[in-house]
Amino acid sequence: MNIRTIAPEDAGNFLSLRNKLDTETPFLLLEPGERLMTAAQQRDKIEYVLSKPNSTILVAELSSQLVGYISLTGGPYQRNKHVGHIVISVLQDYSGRGIGTKLFVELESWAHGVGIHRLELCTMTHNAPAIALYKKMGYKIEGEKRDSLRVNGNYVHEYCLFKLLA
Repeated sequence: MNIRTIAPEDAGNFLSLRNKLDTETPFLLLEPGERLMTAAQQRDKIEYVLSKPNSTILVAELSSQLVGYISLTGGPYQRNKHVGHIVISVLQDYSGRGIGTKLFVELESWAHGVGIHRLELCTMTHNAPAIALYKKMGYKIEGEKRDSLRVNGNYVHEYCLFKLLA
């Protein structure tokens, strides 16, 4: 398995990955069919992210197939450019193989190198496998957002987690 920085040429495959993830799990923000983006728009977004010195997307690639990713969006202002918001997801067929751990290790190394000090993310409170991974990686629950999402007609709470890099 290879963990690497996404390239603009990955746009079509990355969009396919994200669309598949949207159908596989209820734990992501977008519902199936809600990601209304073309491959060209995805390419533009990748180029935009990569143009920011405190933002990146890393992909997990296995046999030339993208099987997961982790993105970090750094704060846009002087007072919060040291903060990175994370989104991570791995295809269900590849979960439990350490891919999420490897993505976090690579991302945290990258983040440290560009001056990111605080990492943060949110997840639904009933997403036990994700919470276990985040805690294993040293993230701590900072708070709970009540009724922050609506999934299948039901309100869902989210935990906000953080980690400070040395």
